[in-house]
Amino acid sequence: MESVVEFFKNLPPKMCAECGEKIEEQHECYSNKCDKCNCE
Repeated sequence: MESVVEFFKNLPPKMCAECGEKIEEQHECYSNKCDKCNCE
């Protein structure tokens, strides 16, 4: 069985729901927009 740490390490990069760019933050966080789109 995979550990919780390995599970989160193996998640794919999170993508912005508006522009499609990769979000540079923890994958498990709740935000679905990058900083640029979130501030508009």
